[in-house]
Amino acid sequence: MAVYTIVNADEIAAFIDEYDVGEVISFKGIAEGVENSNYLLTTTKNHFILTLYEKRVNENDLPFFLGLMDHLAHKGINCATPIADREGNILKTLCGRPAALISFLDGLSVSRPSVQNCRELGAALAEMHLAVADFKLSRKNDLSIEGWKTLAEECDARADECQKGLRNIIADEMEDLSNHWPTDLPTGIIHADLFPDNVFFLNGKLSGLIDYYFACSDMLVYDVAICLNAWCFEADGAFNVTKAAGLIREYDAIRPLSDSEKNALPLLCRGAALRFMLTRLYDWLNRVEGALVKTKDPLEYLAKLTFHQQVKSAGEYGVDMGI
Repeated sequence: MAVYTIVNADEIAAFIDEYDVGEVISFKGIAEGVENSNYLLTTTKNHFILTLYEKRVNENDLPFFLGLMDHLAHKGINCATPIADREGNILKTLCGRPAALISFLDGLSVSRPSVQNCRELGAALAEMHLAVADFKLSRKNDLSIEGWKTLAEECDARADECQKGLRNIIADEMEDLSNHWPTDLPTGIIHADLFPDNVFFLNGKLSGLIDYYFACSDMLVYDVAICLNAWCFEADGAFNVTKAAGLIREYDAIRPLSDSEKNALPLLCRGAALRFMLTRLYDWLNRVEGALVKTKDPLEYLAKLTFHQQVKSAGEYGVDMGI
């Protein structure tokens, strides 16, 4: 979440007047995240998130994202869901941007996930993957191998501004991953961005998942790899194998991983680390003046990539290899 488009009180009041959600009491921009403009909105009836979709989000993808959230909610997955106006519309326009009013989930994200947090995440991720098995829409992952190539090319000339030698590191890793990226693992709809700030906990229990705006069709175990990167490294950069083992075992208990999926994890973790390093690097090199947004450090994911490059088997992530 972030704020790129500034909306004033009159504009928000006029927008909300088309819904049966009460009158606006207060609203404020949310600085976390990097993709869209988000406001926390309080009305006389409830709390909501007002999202304006910015240029990186393809407007043609919005029916997929909003439909997915609605599908998950009907399947019993506790996630943020779009609210329809009095005419039944969930996708509208505000300040020249596509916009939607989204339900507010109670709970807080954790900045330092515990082992128990990671276990609950693993279970929730597996339940989500099973719940979308009959979702009728699909969306290509624009941030897989081909998307990384594009980002790498766009960052190539200036990558060393971030760290000397980064340009060559990216080129070498891109070549290796392109030659070995798996194509025969089970696929489905994945969240693709399940960082701690997109998972809420309440009274010590996982209470919901948010921000499905990277969701796409891809290898299901790639979602696990993204979570290992996002949840299982400590603040000092050390990998916590206990957290990783808990996450994977709880996932595996609900949606069993095949041997091929387990064996692919080291490579997929490298790919996930490269993907987030590249998007962070692109944003770091192309910071938006005046935007209420926190630019994230690409070198955090360079360190994670370096770690995964040394991993010889998924057993080093705490995976039970059944040997």
